[in-house]
Amino acid sequence: MAEINTNVYATQPTRFTLFMRTFLPWQIWRFFKINLRMMLLIGREKHQHK
Repeated sequence: MAEINTNVYATQPTRFTLFMRTFLPWQIWRFFKINLRMMLLIGREKHQHK
């Protein structure tokens, strides 16, 4: 039976990644973009079932 490697490697986020995670205007834009995509998807679903 093969031995399981218990060493887990996770990369460190870059400075840019950390900045974007905490930059409020970017987070607001992403929030609205994701919600718009969900509303469009739900709207298409409702029109197909009529």
